[in-house]
Amino acid sequence: MATKLAQEWLKASLYDLISIEEIIHNDLLTHIVAFHSQQAIEKSLKALIENRNQRVPKIHSIRRLIELVDKNTYDLELIKLLDSLYIESRYPTNLGLLPYGKPTQEDAKEFFILAKTIFNDICNELNINKNELIK
Repeated sequence: MATKLAQEWLKASLYDLISIEEIIHNDLLTHIVAFHSQQAIEKSLKALIENRNQRVPKIHSIRRLIELVDKNTYDLELIKLLDSLYIESRYPTNLGLLPYGKPTQEDAKEFFILAKTIFNDICNELNINKNELIK
């Protein structure tokens, strides 16, 4: 059974995913979709770390978090893009921008799919029904 704190991390991740579902088709908000995708992945991975009774590191790099949980099966290029997006988003003028500019609609959809995949994989690994998180 997943720890309470692991469930809270996943609940926070789920809220990011729900937010994305509300805006995914808006071309003006692709950078926000990308940002929430990064956040959802980060929180999902931290849920897994927490559930393993490890100290959750105060880092934001998805790549480093994936290495910590030994989940190197995901698209490394997408992860690199999301990591660069998070670092650059510290300033309003760069919020959600990739090295080549604002994410395209295709980028946003790929980020969302990756975020959902990682979230679902971790829910499955921790035997958590995502519908139970919304209570």
